Amino acid sequence: MNTINLILADDHAVVRAGTRQLLERQPDLRVVGEAADGEEAVRLAKELKPDLVVMDVRMPKMSGVEATRRIKAEVPEVAVLVLTAHDDDEYVFALLQAGANGYLLKTAETEELVKAIRTVAAGQSSLDPTITGKVVAQFASGRPLPDALADVKDEYEGLTERELQILGLVGKGLTNKEIGQRLYISDRTVQAHLSNIFSKLGVGSRTEAVMYAVRRGWISVGEGE
Repeated sequence: MNTINLILADDHAVVRAGTRQLLERQPDLRVVGEAADGEEAVRLAKELKPDLVVMDVRMPKMSGVEATRRIKAEVPEVAVLVLTAHDDDEYVFALLQAGANGYLLKTAETEELVKAIRTVAAGQSSLDPTITGKVVAQFASGRPLPDALADVKDEYEGLTERELQILGLVGKGLTNKEIGQRLYISDRTVQAHLSNIFSKLGVGSRTEAVMYAVRRGWISVGEGE
């Protein structure tokens, strides 16, 4: 079993201590650093290069939004899972645009947090059902996306048929392994296609790619068949 190295970023020491205690009961999870503000989270991510940062939103010196943006720009291999009490649209869409790989509310059970960490560390996205509902409702309403997503490029024309097929399966919630099994290709090939998709769309995560495609009407979001 591979160990997942984590940094906890939260300005409340009690919250960090409690979260650390819960997570380190799992044999595959190890907390290698703690940050009390956004600046420290970025510094530790660059210094320690963990697999994942569990990130709060409202912190001193630098918000979780800006810290996430900095981490994804400077150490893109480090995943970010947002863990917060805030589900306001402005935070949700800003963090997804910043490149967050997952978004979980602090009302989640420990098992849900552990599952989200493992999912994100494996290269997948993980959204709290409340957050997924917000994203889908935003598209279904026909209202303009919040400003946080307004700068997504609109000139894309070049997805291949295979890339569009893979993006559609991502939108249905399938993992890389499940997509590979469905299409009879390897996990690595699926990831290579996703990397090409990200590059063409100018996005940094599966979630952003799916939102872009849904916005353009290329795919629909829902459970896998």
